[in-house]
Amino acid sequence: MPFSMPKLLPRRLPLRRTTRRSRLAVEWLALLMALLPALAQAQAQGQTSPSTVIASRADTRSWSEQLEALGTLRADESVTLSATVTEIISEVSFEDGQRVSAGDVLIRLEDGEEQAQLRAAQALRDERRNALSRASQLQSRNLAPRANVEDSQAQLRQVEAQIDEIEARLDAHRLRAPYDGEVGFRNISVGSLVTPGMALVTLDKLDVMKLDFQVPESRISLLSRGLPLTAHSPAYPDERFQGQIASIGTRIDPVSRSVTVRAKLPNDGRRLRPGMLMEVTLDGASRQALVIPEAALIPEGRRQSLLVIDEAEMTAQLRNVTIGARRAGRVEVLDGLAAGDLVVIHGSQSTRDGQAVEVLGIVDASTTVADILKRSRPDAAAADKADDA
Repeated sequence: MPFSMPKLLPRRLPLRRTTRRSRLAVEWLALLMALLPALAQAQAQGQTSPSTVIASRADTRSWSEQLEALGTLRADESVTLSATVTEIISEVSFEDGQRVSAGDVLIRLEDGEEQAQLRAAQALRDERRNALSRASQLQSRNLAPRANVEDSQAQLRQVEAQIDEIEARLDAHRLRAPYDGEVGFRNISVGSLVTPGMALVTLDKLDVMKLDFQVPESRISLLSRGLPLTAHSPAYPDERFQGQIASIGTRIDPVSRSVTVRAKLPNDGRRLRPGMLMEVTLDGASRQALVIPEAALIPEGRRQSLLVIDEAEMTAQLRNVTIGARRAGRVEVLDGLAAGDLVVIHGSQSTRDGQAVEVLGIVDASTTVADILKRSRPDAAAADKADDA
């Protein structure tokens, strides 16, 4: 048989990946070309349709530079009473947290020996007085020399001095309150032996509190005696305590470069306690300033701008401003704005420079953003009408 070559069949080659990618790119390009007119039309409608905003007017008001600091409360007067003699406690006359008056005896120590010495000295004093009386009578009749009278007087003065000494020792056996205040915990009992210097009870005067805080050296020009301040404690989040500066430290701390300031706060309700941490806010000298809500600012790096509404054409104009101090959600404007200008404080993110705007409302002292938004909702308006009916 003659030899025949095998017949080669053509092999099917796979499509290249580049071909598939090209086909997808063409399809996406066709889709994008079809959507471009719709996107352009939507953008044109967005530029012409007004943006809904809430505004506020820039106004001139009294403005003071605020200074904030952290301070610690101290009692107006505070003392730890201790014994000056070694003796046993015979009586404790107070309970935990009791209010006491100046002069009240809080603790008595055993004083039997001193009482006996006092009675003996008093008896000796009576004897010396009688001797002086007899000597004086004899001397008045020229029956005794003048020297006997003088000796009797000296002996009487000597025994009176002994009585004063004994009474002073007796007084050391009674611990009295030096001023009106509140005692601390009672940690002692009758029968306990005390020694000189042993702490027995604390006494704090709490009707007025001292508040010590630090102020940077650079802000010392804002301080003066009698300057009012407001203090706030996390223990009473909804309450502000009013006080004033009582004294300013005479030295600057070379490490922290700050000065210690002491203020006094009335504490009629006895709610403030020594050791509490207080947030202090001081108002410096007041001045007239142009103020707007802080929400109107649009930060752009180091620059600040805002949208001012042209009330004649009802369009928003982007304007750069220079700001000063900030406080409590408001900011001082130094340049770029005039009193009475209407600025956007809500809706600025969806509003562009030159775009027409529709003002839902203007925030003032009696109207908030929440009030305006509530009135603008259809369901809220219907509910208000139903309430009126």
